[in-house]
Amino acid sequence: MDTANGTLDEALQRLHACGPEYRGYLSNHGPMAVEALARRGQAGTVHRWLDAYEARLEDVPSPRARISDDDWHEALGDPRRVTDWIAYFSRQVAVRPWREVLTEWWPRLLPGIAGAAAHPVIRVGHAVRTLLVEGEDAPRVAEVAHALGYWAARHTLLPVTVSPSGTSAPAEALAALPRATDPSGPPVERYQLLPGTPGWLRTAESLHVPTDPEAIRGELTALVRATTLHYGAYGHGDPVMLVHATTAPSAVLRTLPVLPHELWGPSFAVAWAASAAITTVYAADTPQPAAPDASSMTPEEVFEEAARSGDAHAIKFVDTALDVAATSEDGDSRALSAALKAVRLIEKED
Repeated sequence: MDTANGTLDEALQRLHACGPEYRGYLSNHGPMAVEALARRGQAGTVHRWLDAYEARLEDVPSPRARISDDDWHEALGDPRRVTDWIAYFSRQVAVRPWREVLTEWWPRLLPGIAGAAAHPVIRVGHAVRTLLVEGEDAPRVAEVAHALGYWAARHTLLPVTVSPSGTSAPAEALAALPRATDPSGPPVERYQLLPGTPGWLRTAESLHVPTDPEAIRGELTALVRATTLHYGAYGHGDPVMLVHATTAPSAVLRTLPVLPHELWGPSFAVAWAASAAITTVYAADTPQPAAPDASSMTPEEVFEEAARSGDAHAIKFVDTALDVAATSEDGDSRALSAALKAVRLIEKED
């Protein structure tokens, strides 16, 4: 085990002694942030970052009742059962391959991707990336169980069903999304504005969802890129919350290799619906001037800025933006500029 992976495993073990939320409903970003830090060459900062972050976290909530294969429907979407759900998935991955568990539960959980501002699926995406790239050490497999348990507990349907069947590319559909009128409150309350937002459903359903698996992967990649660049212009609407319009589809993209091809199309469609919902209720109405010019910076230097900021949302957004830059033919300095803007906007929020 190399130093970075050992550090990550130690950090995950520390975090598994804490609950997935704190102060009532705020998500524990620790597992996602430390995975990104370790992956992006900042393993030396992980424990110091966690020392500061842990102070806000809370103990694991008390369990209520054992969840079984026969009664799980009753507990789905009940945040009071989060510890029960984590215990259920921990038992599952102890006796079955984690890929098998994920594949079985993905279509059950996918419709509730918007729960907790999509933090659970984002956590799944970080966990899967590490398992696929770095191997299946016990703390990483345990992290999949914690992430799936959190998702099951916070499973939340959007108030309107989105069935994309149009011809628009992701960037085109994203640019056409309307904005909700006078949104306020936590995500679950803002989502209730979507059915009454003129043109929202029509635009959300204008997206083209291909049938070929590689075409789906390409369009999902395009969605992550489009939302990254969109943040550079509209992120000032809510610098923290709009991050999830990018990191949610990124998490789905990172999970695709584990899923059977028949789940790729529905996964793309649901990832888009989540991004569209978050964009409509959190993005600014009008664009700001261009994002800071990062053309003279390396990806590593941009990520170092995120790491120095210490903010988990900045770290996660820049982590995704670096993926976008790496998969663009020209290196796409615009993605790095959007990342740099996210760091600076979020620093102002703090």
